Amino acid sequence: MPFPDTKQMLEAILSSIDEAIHAVDAKGMTIYYNHIAAQHDGLKVEEVLGRHFLDVFPSLSKETSTLSNVLRTKQPIYNKHQTYMNIKGKYIETVNTTLPILVQGKVAGAVEIAKDLTKVKQLSEKLIDLQARVNKKMKKENGNTSGAFFTLNDIITKNREIQQVKDTISKVANTSSPVLVYGETGTGKELVVQAIHNASIRANQPFVAQNCAALPPSILESILFGTVKGSFTGSVDREGLFELADGGTLFLDEINSMPLEIQAKLLRVLQDGIIRRIGALQTKKVNVRVIGALNEPPDRSIAENKLRADLYYRLKVVYFHIPPLRGRTEDIEPLVKHFINKFNNRFGKDVIGVDENVFKQFMAYSWPGNVRELEHVIESAMNLSDAGLLTTANIHLPVSDLESISNKKIIRPLRETMESTEKNLIEAALEETNGNIQQAAKLLGIPRQTLQYKLVKKSNNSR
Repeated sequence: MPFPDTKQMLEAILSSIDEAIHAVDAKGMTIYYNHIAAQHDGLKVEEVLGRHFLDVFPSLSKETSTLSNVLRTKQPIYNKHQTYMNIKGKYIETVNTTLPILVQGKVAGAVEIAKDLTKVKQLSEKLIDLQARVNKKMKKENGNTSGAFFTLNDIITKNREIQQVKDTISKVANTSSPVLVYGETGTGKELVVQAIHNASIRANQPFVAQNCAALPPSILESILFGTVKGSFTGSVDREGLFELADGGTLFLDEINSMPLEIQAKLLRVLQDGIIRRIGALQTKKVNVRVIGALNEPPDRSIAENKLRADLYYRLKVVYFHIPPLRGRTEDIEPLVKHFINKFNNRFGKDVIGVDENVFKQFMAYSWPGNVRELEHVIESAMNLSDAGLLTTANIHLPVSDLESISNKKIIRPLRETMESTEKNLIEAALEETNGNIQQAAKLLGIPRQTLQYKLVKKSNNSR
């Protein structure tokens, strides 16, 4: 079997890549166009090869085309959003990386690698339209347009810190101040956010949630702020999430995944309550309470340039930290009971609890997925048991030897353990002395000023 030549090998390699690739020569004539690009554009490879790319995509021009700009400037373009219409009249949304092909310093052509966002944008816009219709229907039927279902009663806890969160929600719910919630994945951030909304005077108004990591930057901006017809190719008049949430609450999850330039626009909205649709000349005033959430520590997000410091300080007017489940193991028992009752009702079963070995495993396990993982473990076990106690035969934790975990001591991070121990000692001393700081400091063997400082710090952290 003869060995394939370099051109054959190159074409085979490019054809195997799961990205749209379009290469043109210095005159703009297509010299390579793979089948993925053809699928994206709704064309056939032979309809594009050998033709000038502007003839195939007439909605583009020398000014708007990324390929044309790279041929002219010799400079690469990275992650550029582009909307265009192909020769068959179909609108395409892409994010392009376009690179010049240089031979001895001269432009021999350009190659473009494109990610198709058409379906993602269409689905996002359908979601926006559906949300708008649901809001109108709910308002017409019962005057309530809220999409929030959880309340303070749904936050089940024996933990002092979570109880403080509940107490603080009751105090701040009726203000319009922005809120920032930090907690690991699965700790229950949206539960807290919905409880804030439902405890407020906005409870009957819209509750709109958006995960900022779920959409590409170009689409996220239009989804948040809306668009006007003619602002870009294929654009229509469409309200964004801020308009949908007017009068209510907008929850932006994983806000550290939002591009910094959109964070700057969000900061302006927080400061003056005014939005401008993409391409619009007019502005609009909105009354929206914005709640942001982070799944990693704020200081780390700022240090890694994922979160603007000014946006962080503007959002954390009211701040909640939701501790991980491994740091509040006293909540495992009531949560297990809650989830068993929940799935008994859903599945029509009669499970009464977990046996001692299962409970020991639960207390020793680190729960990287937090409360959400515990719920999924219970749900899985309930599918395998009809009545009585859940046993180790029903429980599936991601460890190789379930029995070994039962005998392990729970080892938490030193800093977390020290902070928890200090907090418990201070609370016990204050309870013993009926809140007398001077006497409590004496019991703890520290200066009164030190105790006051720790109490102020603790109070600030709980806000």
